[in-house]
Amino acid sequence: MEDKGAELEVVQYLKTPIGIEELSDIFVKLNKKPSEMIRKQEAIFKSDFKGKSFNEDEWLRIIIQHPKLLQRPIVVGKHKAIWGDPADNLQEFFK
Repeated sequence: MEDKGAELEVVQYLKTPIGIEELSDIFVKLNKKPSEMIRKQEAIFKSDFKGKSFNEDEWLRIIIQHPKLLQRPIVVGKHKAIWGDPADNLQEFFK
């Protein structure tokens, strides 16, 4: 990706926790709501959150507390972020 001139960052939120403001900014760049990026196959989702209703601010706080719930990988550019699954999605940075 760097060969094509894009300055991108893979957000390593499982290794380095991120704050609510940074996470909120990532969702703006993704053009997604937090609820749209939840990993519903995770055990913590099934045991604690499945079938319950949360607003988007609550999902932000839940993701901060349980980062495994967030779809990954997320690659962040200056003005745009992309969920990198499948990896072909990353081609959107170069259009």
